[in-house]
Amino acid sequence: MALEIERKFLVLGDSWRAEVSRSSELRQGYLSGAGGRASVRVRLHDRHANLNIKAAVIGSARAEYEYPIPYDQGREILQTLCLGRLEKIRHYIERDGVTWEIDEFLGDNAGLIVAEVELSDPDQDFVRPDWLGREVTDARRYYNHDLALQPYCGWPDEWCR
Repeated sequence: MALEIERKFLVLGDSWRAEVSRSSELRQGYLSGAGGRASVRVRLHDRHANLNIKAAVIGSARAEYEYPIPYDQGREILQTLCLGRLEKIRHYIERDGVTWEIDEFLGDNAGLIVAEVELSDPDQDFVRPDWLGREVTDARRYYNHDLALQPYCGWPDEWCR
């Protein structure tokens, strides 16, 4: 089984921007609604398209499968079959032996910036950059599937703290 081990954090300030090595715009949509055993997503980025299936569990480790598909088919799926969509710019930072993916959300999720780090083990130690804020790995509302269906712009104020 393919296993993704990932931790999510909010991002503080803009100092992280000086460390970005590359960026990519991503558009993605979900083919499954809330409450299922998996999220099924199509993602477009840099003239590539992928179909992704992730276990619908909260936490740092979950099953994940990803398959390349023809770009034109991915675009068609995104435009015609998806229940919820989102757009973001993903920035990459190489630091202290790990790659940080900083997702700067656009559209209805604008204003939200989340940092993710993929690890080889759930207990792997890593250096916390000074721009790293509160961990949100266990908060479902910060998962892309939920953001596509219940965007940041509609969150109650108490969720944003």
